[in-house]
Amino acid sequence: MAIAGIDIGTTGCKCTVYDQKGQLLSEVYKEYCSAPSNEHLLDALLIWQYTKSVLQEAAKQANEPLDAIGVTSFGEAAIWLDQQMVPMAPSMLYTAPYGKEQCDRLIRHFGRQYLNQSTGLAPTPMYSLAKLMYFAEHNPELVKEARAICLFADFIVYMLSGVRQIDYSLASRTMALDIDSLEWNHEILTFAGIDPNLFPIPVPIGTIAGKILSSLAEELGIHPEAMIVSGCHDQIAAAIGTGAYQPGMAVDGTGTVECITPVLGQEIVKEPLYKGGYAIVPFLNSRYVTYAYSLTGGALLKWYRDNLAYCEAYEARKQGDNPYEVFNSEVDISKPSGLLVLPHFSGAGTPYTDPESRGAIFGLTIETTSREIYQALMEGVTFEMALNLERLSEAGIEIHTLRATGGGALSHIWLQMKADILNRPIISLGAAQSGTLGCIMLAGVACGIYSSLEEAESVYVKVRHTYTPDSGKHEHYKKWYYKYKKCYEAVKSVMTVDQEV
Repeated sequence: MAIAGIDIGTTGCKCTVYDQKGQLLSEVYKEYCSAPSNEHLLDALLIWQYTKSVLQEAAKQANEPLDAIGVTSFGEAAIWLDQQMVPMAPSMLYTAPYGKEQCDRLIRHFGRQYLNQSTGLAPTPMYSLAKLMYFAEHNPELVKEARAICLFADFIVYMLSGVRQIDYSLASRTMALDIDSLEWNHEILTFAGIDPNLFPIPVPIGTIAGKILSSLAEELGIHPEAMIVSGCHDQIAAAIGTGAYQPGMAVDGTGTVECITPVLGQEIVKEPLYKGGYAIVPFLNSRYVTYAYSLTGGALLKWYRDNLAYCEAYEARKQGDNPYEVFNSEVDISKPSGLLVLPHFSGAGTPYTDPESRGAIFGLTIETTSREIYQALMEGVTFEMALNLERLSEAGIEIHTLRATGGGALSHIWLQMKADILNRPIISLGAAQSGTLGCIMLAGVACGIYSSLEEAESVYVKVRHTYTPDSGKHEHYKKWYYKYKKCYEAVKSVMTVDQEV
């Protein structure tokens, strides 16, 4: 028997299958290739088709009956469903430039403090509620016909099981969940003009929805007794899948975005977190997590590959090589690059939460090489996370160890660079599927296969390598970090002048 984990991302979806002894049986990933032309939109029906495809293929390759299937996804993007429970329109991602006016209205009416205390979030247009308000105000006739609102993980859970439920961590990304009562805040939703009854029932992380629909089991070749389990928000799934679910630990996930997810104790001082835009998200055992993130992590390296090193990447692929591995082999991390990169190419995440911020590269000379820019991009993302760790420390949150996951966890030079800059050991698990692994662990516990997450961790989480900080390199990087902390205000000042002109 085996357990599957499904991870729904913004650019592709993955299904991983392990047996109950922790052996990887199969893994299938597919990138969406027929997405809407607008990069800020996603087609939920398209993603459902891809989800079925990866699940069917992974189950077939595993050649073992599935006991359980856990589901995780990115947050924020909401799906409007009609009376037949069919998506009515493409879903707006958190990056979609809509909802500012609606968010401002919420802030004027309730005040930031109330929204902070109730939802655990510093209100911004990135969250679902502002986008839902925008859609409702611009599509009133469609909204009249709506039967339900989902986010992506609970949409997939519904399509697999026929049960509508959403875990607390994903529900909190809507900016409509009260994190104390763990129920929808009817006062906020009523003011927003959104019927609370459209939302699914909030449930704890790792809650069984039910068996897979019999017709779907037959279609996909899945064991008809397989249980469908609501996992959690993908960042939390990555934390669980790396074993970083205790206070003092955090996962550093490097995908399109860079996100450090630390676990907080029950007694936390919330105000400093709200000031930095940090979310307070319901977790396990009455604990919380928060997210320290940069909106560009691996996305910056993709930008470099596709815009500054396109020909080199093309040649690498012709030779059957991974372009990033070629770039990495030509980077010298024995010393800093000599450049400073503000990685706000898609706006700023925490602690600024400034969608209007812009990226910058400082220190270019006529001798600057392409690979120095590549190195500086990695340094810039890591300096941004160093700033976040400093702000979290000021709020009393100390992180002693980081566990690496995501595509960036496969880059040896970046992991060593992170250890040297952050002055903390970085533990690599040697795999990039921690999101699906977290779902598998939660599903295994939910279905009684394992008695606890600790038991599941002993089966699945295997430490491969620890990157130890080099104190000498850290001192060199520290000098550049002090300069880095001035970059945001410098760019903000320039951009403000530009807008005035």
